[in-house]
Amino acid sequence: MSQPLRVVFMGTPDFAVASLQRLLGDGCQVVAVVTAPDRPSGRGLQLTPSPVKKAALAADLPVLQPEKLRDPAFLEMLASYQADLQVVVAFRMLPEVVWAMPTIGTFNLHGSLLPQYRGAAPINWAIINGETETGVTTFFIEKEIDTGQMIFQDQEPIYPDDTAGTVHDRLMERGADLVLKTVRAIEAGTYPRTPQPASDNLKAAPKLSRETTEINWSQPATQIRNFVRGLSPYPAAWTTINGKFFKVYAVSIANESPYAAEPGKAYTDNRKVIMVKADDGWLALESLQAEGKRRMTAEEFLRGNKL
Repeated sequence: MSQPLRVVFMGTPDFAVASLQRLLGDGCQVVAVVTAPDRPSGRGLQLTPSPVKKAALAADLPVLQPEKLRDPAFLEMLASYQADLQVVVAFRMLPEVVWAMPTIGTFNLHGSLLPQYRGAAPINWAIINGETETGVTTFFIEKEIDTGQMIFQDQEPIYPDDTAGTVHDRLMERGADLVLKTVRAIEAGTYPRTPQPASDNLKAAPKLSRETTEINWSQPATQIRNFVRGLSPYPAAWTTINGKFFKVYAVSIANESPYAAEPGKAYTDNRKVIMVKADDGWLALESLQAEGKRRMTAEEFLRGNKL
């Protein structure tokens, strides 16, 4: 019978909670959890714990919340748990003094089929680029980000109407299964360590910013639709119409052309339809949010606002 490993789990958002709960539900020996410090949130800016912290406290696990991962007091506390293995899911970059601490090492769950889409936003960029398949990978952390030896991978289709939100939720569950499979394989000593293949055609997944989430209406309509899907619901694509700022959550390719126009030109009947010209056709805005307002359909927006 394989020896249970002493595991330290590191993660912060909801995406990581499923993996932590899967490990605990299967009886893995999680001895401590590392997560982000509580952050101000909501209208009252109340200090709010991360989703992973809430899950850890509900399971009566010790929680470490370092501001700095090189803080000697944190490193001393982390070492005191004598972990055989550290598991990282949606946390942050670790210094070598942290990831090299356990006897076996530290593995990470990444939301893509490595080596493709290394970086901070793999789910978003896979959809933006029109991929029809993505997946999850577990790999051992090494010095260069997202480049370590792979352990397991699992594929997940991307459907034509998927958004970053729907793919995120499916990969959260698929990733949790893969994390548990990886821990159990390491315990049994039956796990692969596969070097990531070298390729000249790697697609990156850099962090998203305000600059990289603005819609470029000069692109083809299908490409813009993928862009909007890949950013919905968060952080959301955005544009300006008549000088007004809008987040755009869903668009559809229109069957009709109201008139000849340059890309970026908007049309509305001020009742039900808001359309914007792309390079090769028109896109109807299905779901949008004006500054200071809630998310709504084009028809709902036009009931109280004129363009």
